[in-house]
This record gives sequence, structure tokens and C-alpha cells, in this order.
Amino acid sequence: MPNDAAPSALPTKADFPFSYPFRIRYSEIDGQGIVFNGHYLTYFDVAITEYFHWLPYPYGLGGIPGSDDDFHIVKTLVEYYAPLHFEENIRVHVRTGRLGRTSLSFNLAIFPEDADDLRATGEIVWVNTNQTTHKSTPLPAGLVDVIKAREAGRFDER
Repeated sequence: MPNDAAPSALPTKADFPFSYPFRIRYSEIDGQGIVFNGHYLTYFDVAITEYFHWLPYPYGLGGIPGSDDDFHIVKTLVEYYAPLHFEENIRVHVRTGRLGRTSLSFNLAIFPEDADDLRATGEIVWVNTNQTTHKSTPLPAGLVDVIKAREAGRFDER
């Protein structure tokens, strides 16, 4: 069922500085022959990881280098507009949506590789958290700096 968001509110490919390609595999489809809903979050997660390589920012296993901090996901949202099908080539587009003091959000969108029809959008919110105290802590200055340099004017800063 199509989402009823106003057309002006929907993102386009041009709204994103980065995208990552996928080809829909057999193991990702369900009995209806379309991508099972849980896989969208996997696509988003992989695309965010690749976005960090693109920035570039050295985030990987073990958290933020040189600290006892790591990110916790506190919100995920997926809105579906049209299904994805077996062997379809898609791109997951990523941008920083908001930079806060201790958190950041990512805006995501899925489009076919060679078309502009929006298939899904998403939002993922991360909170930077000290892994010993389990309390939120300010975002690393290096991450904030590189996002500001690569995405100047594209996100909300609070």
C-alpha cells in the first residue's frame, strides 16, 4: 500500500550526497516475492557503515577509536512506498539528518538503480554512549567536523 505523504515532503536522489548499491538476493524475499520488511533495516545499516567510509570516519567494531564510547540505536523508522523485487538493483541513499550534542540521525531513501521512483524512506537515530557508565556523552568532535565538512547545509544542527 502506498504511503500517503505529501509529494513535496518526499526526498529525491539529489537530496543525498552518498548512496550504496545492492542487488536483491533470493534469501531476502518472502512468499509474496518481495523483500521481507526486516531486510530494509539491514540495507540501512550497511549503507550507514559505507557512509562512514565515505566521510571518512574510522568507526567500526569496538566503537569510537581512542574512547570508551559507542553508539546505541534509539530509533528506527521505515516507511514503505513500493515493493522491492528479486534481482532488482537498488541504491540506498544516506545523509545526516540532524546533529545534536549527544545524538545524530540519519535520513535514508531507497531508489531503483536506474530510476527515480522512491521505494522506501527511513530514519535511524544514534546516541553516543559511554560503555562503562551507559550514559550519553557528547559526539566526538572529529565526527562532527567531518560531517559538517562533507554535508554543509544539508542537516539540522541542534
